[in-house]
Amino acid sequence: MSVVLGVVLALGVGGMCTLCGLDRDRALYPAVMIVIALYYVLFALIGGSTQVLIVESAVAIGFIGLALAGFRSTLWLVVAALGAHGVFDLAHPHIYANRGVPAWWPSFCIAYDVVAAAYLAWLLASKKVRAHSALTSAT
Repeated sequence: MSVVLGVVLALGVGGMCTLCGLDRDRALYPAVMIVIALYYVLFALIGGSTQVLIVESAVAIGFIGLALAGFRSTLWLVVAALGAHGVFDLAHPHIYANRGVPAWWPSFCIAYDVVAAAYLAWLLASKKVRAHSALTSAT
């Protein structure tokens, strides 16, 4: 059920943002990626482990860096970050324990991340959203 919900929400949010024009602003998907990256940090706070909080924060910084780099250059980096976060969700419970993570979260987040990555890739490939920043296309 969590996978189905992840797919439905990713398509629903993506579709609604497209319908309303929110995704015309190149900042939308990098901002979404930043929020996604911070959930495990939140779960580490809930779980109460300082060590896990440090690890989750370091991982989040990497994904946030990709989101910001993608915003400044090409949104294809954000597609890669979303997809990579889906892989991270798959591996996360096998690498280290974060007691604050709900049992259903990894499967939900994998589905959301992968579908959101695919949706953004479709937007970019169909030229519905501009892939490159005005900063990079001006030089």
